[in-house]
Amino acid sequence: MAVSPIASSTAPNWLKEAQESIAATENPGGLMGMLQDSRASASIKNFLAKSQNTANALQLINQGSAQSMATLTLQQSDAAQQKLQQAKIDMLVKLNPQHSNFNPAKELDSFIYFQDGSSIDTVNNILTMSNGTQIDTVTGLQVIDTSQMISMANGAYLDTKNSILHMSDGTQINTITGLKVTA
Repeated sequence: MAVSPIASSTAPNWLKEAQESIAATENPGGLMGMLQDSRASASIKNFLAKSQNTANALQLINQGSAQSMATLTLQQSDAAQQKLQQAKIDMLVKLNPQHSNFNPAKELDSFIYFQDGSSIDTVNNILTMSNGTQIDTVTGLQVIDTSQMISMANGAYLDTKNSILHMSDGTQINTITGLKVTA
């Protein structure tokens, strides 16, 4: 990008810089300025004024160079920091790659049927035997439909669906036949 010889947009006060640049082209310094001064009345006051203007111009150049150097240093520092961060990200990606062909584990079917007529309800964790007896697969206890159960005061209960009286000591009696039920 070409920078205008009159003013640069990166200077803190570019309008002032432009005005000083225009004024400097009207009053050349160096050898040309010295030759012009020889025609005018040469005085110490005039020499000191020109020297002061030259010193100010050199100081302005020095200040602009320092600002440009500071800006360049910050830009290079930012670029180096971004490069370092990108290198760290690349290293993490390399160490922990994304698996694009990942297949999640299959879930169990909601019902599994066996050859003997029994089945397992994997959603409710209930094993239903071929004779209709239901067992909770988590606890191993028989599942009893509480809507068809009558509780007794001594801890016993009557299963009205299957007509079995469950005594508090674990004994089971068929209420229709009156016989003790064994496994």
